[in-house]
Parts: sequence; C-alpha cells; structure tokens
Amino acid sequence: MSNKKQFFESFKKRVKQSFADVFDNPIGRPAKKAIITVVGVFVTGLGILLIVLPGPASLLIPIGLAILALEYPVARQWLRKFQAVLSASAKKADDFFARKKA
Repeated sequence: MSNKKQFFESFKKRVKQSFADVFDNPIGRPAKKAIITVVGVFVTGLGILLIVLPGPASLLIPIGLAILALEYPVARQWLRKFQAVLSASAKKADDFFARKKA
C-alpha cells in the first residue's frame, strides 16, 4: 500500500512540475491561454446551444464562463451576472413551491 501511495504522490509532483515548466515559460503561457480559450468557448457554446436543445444549459454555461474567467476579466463579470440570475430564479422557484404547498 505504501508503495502505491508513494508512487502516486511522486507522479502527482512530477505532473505539477511539468505543467509549471511548460506554462511558466514565454512559449507555454500563450499555449495555456489558447487551451483555456478553446475549452471555455466550446463548453460555453455548447451550453448556449443547449438552451434550445434539451440538456443542462444552466450547468454548462457557468462552467464554461468559469473556465474563461481564468484568463479573461470580462468572462468573470458575465459569470457573476449569470450567478445572480440563477440565484434570483432559484429564489423565485422556492417561493413558488412554498406557496403551492401552503
């Protein structure tokens, strides 16, 4: 058991160091930004598409915005707005079901 745990800790440390080596150099930083941009736009776009199609749009849009917020302050602002809208709609739903029970 100890060998497995030691192996995974060592592996985790090597992976973290590898990511740090790649993304902290002048070439890796733009690559990281490009990866975050592509993944964030894809997840957010899929969430927007799922507004029309059946699916968990209210889950994917904030996840995509959170990914984009790692690099873009504008995405962070949109994420806060989206969270406020979701909080308000959840409160309205709670009030509706509370009135329905009473």
